[in-house]
Amino acid sequence: MTEQSKRHNSIFATKSMRGLLLGSAASLAFAGVAAPAHAQDAAEDDDSNVITVIARKQTETLQEVPVTVTAIGGDTLENFQVNEIADVVSRVPALNVQVGGSGSGGQISLRGVGSSNISASFDSAVAFDFDGVQVSTMRLVQAGFFDVEQIDVLKGPQSLFFGKSASAGVFSVRSANPTPNWEVGVKASQEFEENGTTISGYVSGPISDALGIRVAAQFNNIEDYVDLAPGTAAFNPNGSVRTSRGLQNFVSRVTFQWDPFDNFNANLKLNYIKNENDGAIAHSDINCGPNGVADSIFLLGGGVVIPSNADCNDSDGLYHHTDAAAALRSGVPAGSAGEGRFENGIPFGETDMFFGRLKWDLDMSDSLTLSSVTGYLNLDAVDTDCYGYVGQFGNVPSGVGCSDPRNRTEQFTQELRVSSDFDGMFNFMVGAFYESREIDFDTSQQGVNISFLGPDPVTGNTYDWFKKHNTKTEAVSLFGSVTLDLTDQLELSGGLRWTDEKKVNTVTVPYVHTFLAAGPAFINSGFFSGPIRFSDSNFSPEVSLRYQATDDINIYAAFKTGFKSGGIDNSALPSSSLLGFDDPDPAVRQATADALIYQSETGLGGEVGVKAQFADRTITLNTSVFYYVFDDLQVQNFDATTIQFQTFNASQLTSQGVDVEWAWRTPVEGLNLSGSLAYTDAEFTAPFVTTSGEDINGRAAARAPKFAANAAFDWSIPMSDAFELGLNGNLQYSGSYFTNEDSLTDLKQDSYVSIDGSISVGDPDGAWKLSLVGVNLTDEIWINTSGGRPFLEPGVGDDLVVTQNRGRQVFVEASFKF
Repeated sequence: MTEQSKRHNSIFATKSMRGLLLGSAASLAFAGVAAPAHAQDAAEDDDSNVITVIARKQTETLQEVPVTVTAIGGDTLENFQVNEIADVVSRVPALNVQVGGSGSGGQISLRGVGSSNISASFDSAVAFDFDGVQVSTMRLVQAGFFDVEQIDVLKGPQSLFFGKSASAGVFSVRSANPTPNWEVGVKASQEFEENGTTISGYVSGPISDALGIRVAAQFNNIEDYVDLAPGTAAFNPNGSVRTSRGLQNFVSRVTFQWDPFDNFNANLKLNYIKNENDGAIAHSDINCGPNGVADSIFLLGGGVVIPSNADCNDSDGLYHHTDAAAALRSGVPAGSAGEGRFENGIPFGETDMFFGRLKWDLDMSDSLTLSSVTGYLNLDAVDTDCYGYVGQFGNVPSGVGCSDPRNRTEQFTQELRVSSDFDGMFNFMVGAFYESREIDFDTSQQGVNISFLGPDPVTGNTYDWFKKHNTKTEAVSLFGSVTLDLTDQLELSGGLRWTDEKKVNTVTVPYVHTFLAAGPAFINSGFFSGPIRFSDSNFSPEVSLRYQATDDINIYAAFKTGFKSGGIDNSALPSSSLLGFDDPDPAVRQATADALIYQSETGLGGEVGVKAQFADRTITLNTSVFYYVFDDLQVQNFDATTIQFQTFNASQLTSQGVDVEWAWRTPVEGLNLSGSLAYTDAEFTAPFVTTSGEDINGRAAARAPKFAANAAFDWSIPMSDAFELGLNGNLQYSGSYFTNEDSLTDLKQDSYVSIDGSISVGDPDGAWKLSLVGVNLTDEIWINTSGGRPFLEPGVGDDLVVTQNRGRQVFVEASFKF
């Protein structure tokens, strides 16, 4: 084990709790000697149908906040077995989520704007906010979640209040807090299509008058998460034939709520998540391209040709993921993540994550509140797989292009805010934010698959190289906002955030196969780049105007800007292109570093909206029109010919459209109807020459259907004082869209419809409930992303790798609450 590995393995014991708790130590000490407590005025709204959101770092009603927000309550999440981020797309038409990928591990896109799932160096354009802490890594897309109070999806740039990595929007998850009375909840479900079992539970209540606790955990085991096509050469460690790939998730959380004084409260959340799977590429299928042929794997100039086992049917939910070829699998380089386990060539994946958040609020006076949010994340993720995706001779595994990327991330964040609550027309919020993050992204790869000619004669390794990237990030930002109640009906608000971000990256190549190092195209073992530096600063202003025409109608207009920092690409091959780092000429070294640097992404535009309720607030209709221009959009494509990821800054993308959301509490007792519609016109509006060599200026953005919508109903039917029937349904529609951003003729996903539904019986107060739940009942398979399949014969092969959603799921569920 390397010294670096030892350092990361010991991080939890030595730094996690210390960093989380000590990050607020000074200000907590201040809270402890604060002025005597005083009564805090708080108007309680007893309308249970009022939805609150935290879109501007303070609690506001959904109908008042001048932001386009979709709020999904905990009851809806439970009714439809929503325990992954990807499950939310059926309720948010402008949202696209992809799970999987060897780089960042996932992707979230809103209104056609998102960041690549194949780059671990990119921050997400849609910020992931977990209980008030912004987490930059998209590995959280892979992790399951549960016991959630509410999910809020904020659309459009949100940099003023959420800072960097919110250039396209925010995906915010709020987990449940301790209850005022003791509760015990247990839930178990069995899923039949994927053969999955889920068991979860929580205990919540007051330990004392001032301290509450909630302990929650969930275990999810899916035997047939990915169904393999018949005859695929894939095996279990015991040698038996594998017909599917599985998935296990364990999610746990402890929450403490402390209210020792009327003017002070604190909330501590400690999360541990463990994910295990049978490989990274999951629901990735092969589209056979215009030639309609499953192209062979073409290696070493045609010296090795392996037939494809793909069946050219990319909509049957069957996948062709073979194990590694014997010649490639045994010699994993020392210190690499697959050492000791991937020698058998059987793919696997593991993610361990600890996340902690400490939030507290101190009322310094009747009108001033000091708030602190401290966050700590420690993540260790390994994804082993063979990125040739296909290939076999009979029942002999012939997977090629195998790698074992390991992503170790440690992140500490601290935010402090002071906000006012004056009786007059003027109120403000000022704050500061700090982030320290370190990412180690290491992998052994088979980009050439040279070991078909023979293992390394010196080391015996069968991999082409072992490469390590270390990136350290330090970000500081200051922000302030002002709200002016110009009249009883007219509110003007605005603010500014300044951000300064610095990144330092190093590239280390401990090992290059002797056969490759002997030629001019690759570097030698032991390469070290030295520090590669990137820095940028940004001012992000925002202004909004809200007019309350009546008690139930709000009209707003907002001007917004977004910012997402650039950085250093971590997908460079250990080729001769890196030799410039060893050149004595500083200009050559700088030019070599500049080739790995991508620039920051910015957004600018605005929206106008109306939020209205009618008929005694039984009908809600919220509409917004938006127009945003994104400059230097960060894009990463894959060149299937050179087997090289290429990072770009697309010159400009314009996203404009309309969002509509509606809800109706009908006169029929217990029946609620709701839905949403999104029209999005997102296209490149300046020259952008991609990997293909084509200029896609004027082409629509990927994952941006012109029209998308959903319609839902929820009906609770009282059958007696002790018995209730529940019916729930949701229909999702998506128009067609491009699945890649590489050429004018990229693969397009056709329009599709999927349907979810559930029927339940239970106690009206929730003491027990039995449910039958169906997700994607039409078993619709759609494509999220596409890209060239590696190892194609130049000028002949045109296969594409497409990533897809999960198919139909049918659950039987029982839940009890005591």
